[in-house]
Amino acid sequence: MIELFRRDQNPWGQDILIGVSWDLMWMALVLAALFMVGHAIWFRSRAGAAHAAPAAVPPGTPERVVRHTLASRIFHWSMSAAMLALVITAFVPVMGLEIPAWVTIHWIAGVALIAAIIYHIIHAIGWQDFWSMMNFGPSFFRDLFAQTKHLMSASAPEPKGGKYPLDHRLYHHAVLVFSLAAVVTGVIMMMRIDTPFFAHNPYLLTDETTGVVFAIHGIAGVMFILLIASHIYFALRPDKRWLFWSMVRGWISRDVYAEHFDPTKWKATGDSSRPGTAATGALADASVSAPKEDA
Repeated sequence: MIELFRRDQNPWGQDILIGVSWDLMWMALVLAALFMVGHAIWFRSRAGAAHAAPAAVPPGTPERVVRHTLASRIFHWSMSAAMLALVITAFVPVMGLEIPAWVTIHWIAGVALIAAIIYHIIHAIGWQDFWSMMNFGPSFFRDLFAQTKHLMSASAPEPKGGKYPLDHRLYHHAVLVFSLAAVVTGVIMMMRIDTPFFAHNPYLLTDETTGVVFAIHGIAGVMFILLIASHIYFALRPDKRWLFWSMVRGWISRDVYAEHFDPTKWKATGDSSRPGTAATGALADASVSAPKEDA
């Protein structure tokens, strides 16, 4: 039977919570594998479904459409490196593999994650349309209904969205919730060890409260196994690889833009670094559109 939490006795003989069970780590790995296999089977089952005719490229669309600016890409890859380091140093030692100074590497990666998040918040508020990603208005539920129909029926076309489609926004919100949980509890845990930021204080919290903090931190870590695995899976899929390259190069082709996006929700902006692809258009729908800096 899978255990959810680990408990132990403190020096006074009291039974206390000390964190999540390592069974959850193995369960997350199994669920990630099942999800990838299940999605691959589902995708192959749609292979014979009728496809819509190729979308016409809107007039004036540049050859290269900007999707991610350099600032956005720096954040993405910095956060990715920090999260991978955190997950590896958190769970690989549990598997019996030794990582020298893994605690030090873990908290340094945590500080890097906090810095990346602060950078992203400032960048999103100052240079991007911050609320477009956080929209929960009628358009959100229309997109949710259309996406659900597509998942349930091969005859239902995949809906086109703005720059950030529904599944991207849902993933963003999941990362937001578990990142905040990991950051808040991680800072509290850092106060229990010697770092340049805090003096060692093992008596900051009671034993039971410390156990709750460790449990929340562990749950966030387990969820990141699922989130990272699914993210890498979709980035490497042939049909989704354009998303990966857009995060590397910053742009997508006009054909990809026409195939996957609704020009009434996201009007194209050209890659100014390439001759003959001057920016065209502006934002059309602030609830699902591109960042202001891409306008």
